[in-house]
Amino acid sequence: MGPVRRICCIGAGYVGGPTCSVIAQMCPEITVTVVDINEERIQAWNSEQLPIFEPGLQEVVEAQRGVNLFFSTDIDQAVREADIIFISVNTPTKTFGLGKGRAADLKYIEACARRIAQVATGYKIVVEKSTVPVRAAESIQRIFSANTKSNLSFQVLSNPEFLAEGTAISDLKNPDRVLIGGDETPEGQRAIETLSSIYMRWVPQTRIITTNTWSSELSKLAANAFLAQRISSINSISALCEVTGADVEEVAHAIGTDQRIGNRFLKASVGFGGSCFQKDVLNLVYLCEALNLPEVARYWQQVIEINEYQRRRFAPRIVSCLFNTVTDKKIALLGFAFKKDTGDTRESSSIYISKYLMDEGAHLHIYDPKVKKEQIVQDLSHSTASAEEPERGLSLVSIASDPYEACDNAHAIVICTEWDIFKELDYERIYQAMLKPAFIFDGRRILDSLHGRLQQLGFQVETIGKRISQRIPFAASTIAQLNLQAPPLKKLKL
Repeated sequence: MGPVRRICCIGAGYVGGPTCSVIAQMCPEITVTVVDINEERIQAWNSEQLPIFEPGLQEVVEAQRGVNLFFSTDIDQAVREADIIFISVNTPTKTFGLGKGRAADLKYIEACARRIAQVATGYKIVVEKSTVPVRAAESIQRIFSANTKSNLSFQVLSNPEFLAEGTAISDLKNPDRVLIGGDETPEGQRAIETLSSIYMRWVPQTRIITTNTWSSELSKLAANAFLAQRISSINSISALCEVTGADVEEVAHAIGTDQRIGNRFLKASVGFGGSCFQKDVLNLVYLCEALNLPEVARYWQQVIEINEYQRRRFAPRIVSCLFNTVTDKKIALLGFAFKKDTGDTRESSSIYISKYLMDEGAHLHIYDPKVKKEQIVQDLSHSTASAEEPERGLSLVSIASDPYEACDNAHAIVICTEWDIFKELDYERIYQAMLKPAFIFDGRRILDSLHGRLQQLGFQVETIGKRISQRIPFAASTIAQLNLQAPPLKKLKL
């Protein structure tokens, strides 16, 4: 195979769009085309309003778009012309059938493989970028082998992404590692070398790790499982801190200074979200069960259960502080994305906390600087206060245009996303406009330096992993009574 001149990426989502934009910027001699069947999404990539928010992404796209970066719905042409084809489509958790709720649904991966086999000619390197179960590449290869034409040959590689939303562009430009897995045959090794040569344009060779295909696929699941495990571990300690008088931030600092542990992902909060952690841990659980490793499966399942517990126990604290009822009370919910610096709401703890408060009859006024109103409405349309009373759910949710509007005349503020702007608000102005007593529930520990000032103003402050002030609860804990299952699927017409 000669020099790589054209790259095609199937899937214009959170992985495909940023990854290929950076490749285009770093490899100006290569034409990069991102394709998707979703015409609206492609139009957004070709507009000034990109379909996703990521710091630095807009600048990269605007510099390369129309030069050597293109976004198109013409999948077949891009596939035919490409030397390397990335598959970056969604791999959601199955919602029915064998493995429901845990196994990855590979229907989009399979559809891509069949379409590539149908329209491609010549020699192609096909690269898994999507997170997939172990041995998924083998399934892709079997589809190619069963549909082989005399003028067509493939090599399938695994090249999982390790991006963190909010820092994706810097992660792509300065990655901890690039992982490439392929066959241990001479042909497979040549394909690995070809893909490695792309990354070596800007990534030191020492950071490019090559493995067999199966190790690469499992490494992605294992990495996310380990990160999720750390978050659940510190969140379990936060519950202990609240009943003992310890401060989880101080405990995390003491733990994190141990070089064997490190300080990353030891931030207690209302729980992890996003598209990857829960999905990948559940996928790992299913894999272990399918391979008759029940003890290993139970170990990783507990990571998910602690995350659910952390979300579940935060809501009754709000209800208890507000005199054991939030019915018809205005609650300002600040932050709806699953983390700062992204507009992604997938598996956001804000959705679950909103559901609990809606179930109790609270009026939610929600503000997030990057999540669009339509996205919040869509997420909460699955979280009606009562499946039998969908119109009641409609009346319980309002989307605010700024944080002060959300907090005006509110009984309480609940911070669910660690946006930096929430540290800089005029809390004296907010306090004056709220009903008294005024409460702040800091679910992200972003106001630690302001706790004294907030209490001086008159706020009662509640936070994760720290007992700020002694108080008498107005009711026994209702944690066990809250339903943590996925919100009902009945739609709201908002």
